[in-house]
Amino acid sequence: MKLTENFYLHEFSCNDGTPIPEKFMDNVQELANNLQLLRDYLKQPIGINSGFRHTEYNKKIGGVKNSQHLTASAGDIVVGNMTPKQVARKIKMLIDYGVMEEGGVGLYNSFTHYDIRGKKARWDNSSLFNF
Repeated sequence: MKLTENFYLHEFSCNDGTPIPEKFMDNVQELANNLQLLRDYLKQPIGINSGFRHTEYNKKIGGVKNSQHLTASAGDIVVGNMTPKQVARKIKMLIDYGVMEEGGVGLYNSFTHYDIRGKKARWDNSSLFNF
């Protein structure tokens, strides 16, 4: 099922193959809409490393208990020729300009987390410069 011009529902399914529950469809649609805005701005494809996670899968991979992934409200994303830090900066800029919805922006070594929680949350879990 196509969610936006460039994003499909299956891209946001749990990495173990579990589909997104119907009750979270509005969340994944809103997330996809926001990521489409980012994609249109960057003019580059965005890969979804992780979208929805059910409770057991989230626990298995060490996700936090109140993860936005549990409600299909978050995506861990990559953009081919950009670092996670560059992607995070662009997201924060688009949020500041009122283009993308306020939410969580997290920096990791190999991806950027974005979620649509509706309030500002920022964190840096990268270890690129921590020797």
